[in-house]
Amino acid sequence: MLLLAAGMPAPASPAPPAAPPPATALTIDELAAQVGVPTRTIRFYQARGALMRPEIRGRVAYYGDAHVERLKLIAQLQDRGLRIDAIRDLVAGIDKGELDLAEWLGIEQEVQAPWADDAARTVDEDGLYALAGTRRPGLIADLTRAKLVERKGEVYLVASPALLTIAMRLVAAGIDLPTATRSAEVLRKHLGRAVRELVELFVDGIKDGGVALADPEVTFATLRPLGIEAVKVLFAREMEHELRKLIESGAVRALRGRKRSRR
Repeated sequence: MLLLAAGMPAPASPAPPAAPPPATALTIDELAAQVGVPTRTIRFYQARGALMRPEIRGRVAYYGDAHVERLKLIAQLQDRGLRIDAIRDLVAGIDKGELDLAEWLGIEQEVQAPWADDAARTVDEDGLYALAGTRRPGLIADLTRAKLVERKGEVYLVASPALLTIAMRLVAAGIDLPTATRSAEVLRKHLGRAVRELVELFVDGIKDGGVALADPEVTFATLRPLGIEAVKVLFAREMEHELRKLIESGAVRALRGRKRSRR
């Protein structure tokens, strides 16, 4: 009071003590060491919005348990094939409470489940002949040219054992291998487009509320066999229609009695 009365400034109040760092306080180097992710990658995740910013105390950035768990989640999602921008959007929805992670993982698991029991295989020469059902001379060269098999050192990669079996059954029925493989390409081309349009249709239906996805396991368990059955039915009906047109045109008469010129 005497100082103020004398016109002298009062001494400055002491600065408040710095707030303590979070309970689990890690520098970026410590965080990188704990989760096994380089510091530059952590900064990249932050820049892309997939990882929340650290807590700044003075001049030091501190990371906590939430950052550790988020980095583990990012690694898990990357293992599932998601890119960082997709991960950013996903975790943003989780943070806002718009999306349940367990539910999303259940949907993702169902989406990635196989629709056909037709995994690629590697076989030796005897195994390839067994799959083809014949050991005729030149077979392996023909299958390689048709891109049904690919040589990998001492073994052969069969991308689709089921398609190889179908092709060989067509050959046995009198249809040469080039025609059989071109037929597969025609189907793949048009079915690929149809499948893309169907996926877009169902995604739009989910967004609009017309398709319920309350139980993804039940939905996809129903969709897989029914989708395959629908393709079989529609293919059969379209083939019947085209063959009727062939008969009505009189073209069948011109085809009778012609022999296959090559195998």
